[in-house]
Amino acid sequence: MTCLCEQIAGKDMELSPICIGNLWIFENLDPEEIKALSREAGRKKSVKGQSLFLQGGPADEMFLIKGGRVKLSKVLEDGTELTLDIRKAGDFVGENMFSEEGQYPVSAYCLEDTLTCGFSRSQFEELVLQHPKVGLQIIKNLSERITWLTGHVGSLAVTNIENRLYSVLSNVAKEHGTNTPKGIVIQFPLTHEDLGFLTGAHRVSITRAMKALKGAGKIIHEGRKLILPIMK
Repeated sequence: MTCLCEQIAGKDMELSPICIGNLWIFENLDPEEIKALSREAGRKKSVKGQSLFLQGGPADEMFLIKGGRVKLSKVLEDGTELTLDIRKAGDFVGENMFSEEGQYPVSAYCLEDTLTCGFSRSQFEELVLQHPKVGLQIIKNLSERITWLTGHVGSLAVTNIENRLYSVLSNVAKEHGTNTPKGIVIQFPLTHEDLGFLTGAHRVSITRAMKALKGAGKIIHEGRKLILPIMK
């Protein structure tokens, strides 16, 4: 029998094998709890450029990305938009639904056609009441996310812009890249503005750093593809 996600996504979208009930955030749950999560989850297909949620909007939904990629960004008071993270199929977005603040601190935009599978706040609260162990797994997830963010901030502390940029590109390649004989290929476009936001550097500095990395053979440009021949 065809999975509901496959029916909604169509043949052109590559889906993660991870189902909402088996997401790492819910690991160690009983089979009955996993079935309940999968049964109650809502599926939604969004097109490239569409928002899943917006900064300042009510934090009342969370999603597993079944297919596609999502950019998390934040607009500062001066109007500057920062790209904070890029999430791929199998990743989780909307964790802020678990906080008491009530609003999303970032926006989530689809970088390509995307299929999500998730819950509204009211749906999830009802599930937790029926299956309390689910709530305990959320605590573990948030702890792991804090650890990841600590490492991400550490990469921004590198003073040399070329090393900082290469560190960011390496992380993106490890998370989203494809292994080829030439190296790891980043197959979706990252503009110099995006890289500037991810590294905390000006666009002009990114252009110079990219040129230096190409000259050193650390990265290769082939059309719209970016290849990292050697990963640190």
